[in-house]
Order: sequence, then structure tokens, then C-alpha cells
Amino acid sequence: MWTVIDSPIGELRLVEDDGAIVAIDFHPFAYADGRLRGDRDDQNPVLAACAGQLAEYFAGERTTFDLPLAPLGTVFQQKVWQELVTIGYGRTATYGEIAGRLGLTGHGARAVGLANGRNPIPVVIPCHRVIGANGSLTGYAGGVERKQLLLDLETEALF
Repeated sequence: MWTVIDSPIGELRLVEDDGAIVAIDFHPFAYADGRLRGDRDDQNPVLAACAGQLAEYFAGERTTFDLPLAPLGTVFQQKVWQELVTIGYGRTATYGEIAGRLGLTGHGARAVGLANGRNPIPVVIPCHRVIGANGSLTGYAGGVERKQLLLDLETEALF
């Protein structure tokens, strides 16, 4: 099941499967990526909860999410995504810091970057909080402009 909501970073498609959020897609939505979506259901309780929590987040009223999540990915990607959730609201971490937390050396930061870019549940799993070693925003699946908007929203809500 899925629904679409408006947000300050554009329309978002929320996707639920078996009682958990499996994806949040940025507009323009891709349809040829092989993800399960099912039918549109604007009344689905899991999607409604996700929409409500995102609205609170965008209003600066929510700093953490309490949703059932089931992102599809490799074991390594899952480990990276679990680490992303530990980055606090209004804070950032570098790819290298995340790699270090996972015990990776060498090209660990690059591997973290690749996994970060495959995060199927952006915003809720805060991949936007990961930055380059020099403080640059680097890439973002939704575009660097969206990443900047999300970071600005969190920083401004703190003060």
C-alpha cells in the first residue's frame, strides 16, 4: 500500500508492506525500480501514522520517529542504516565516523556512502545527517538542495 503527502521538500510517496514502512520516495517517483507498492490506500493506519509523524517533524515538533520500519537491503546496508538512526536530531556525522563505528577501515567510508545512498526510507532513517569529512554536503539521493533544507529545518528548530 502507498500514499502521497505534501512536504516542504516536495511530494513524498510513503510505502507500507505487511504493517511496516518499506520506502519513502522523493518526487518524481520512479516506478521501474522493482519495489513492491500495491494499491494506493490513504486510510492505511501505518501510512497515516507515518504521514502524521512526518508532518510533526516538518513543523519542528518531532525529533525522533516511532514507526515500524522494514527497509529492504543487504546485511551491510542494514547495519549502516541502523547506525544512521543513532545520529541525533540537528547533528551530523561523517561517512568516516560511521565507518569507524562499524569497525571498518580502508575504503569503509566509501562503502558507508554507497549504503547511505541506497537508504529506502530517507528522513525517518536520517541519511541526510551524513556529511563529507570536510563538512561538505556531498551527494543525496533526493538532491543536495533537499539535504540542505532538512539540515536547516533541524538546526533552526533547535534554536
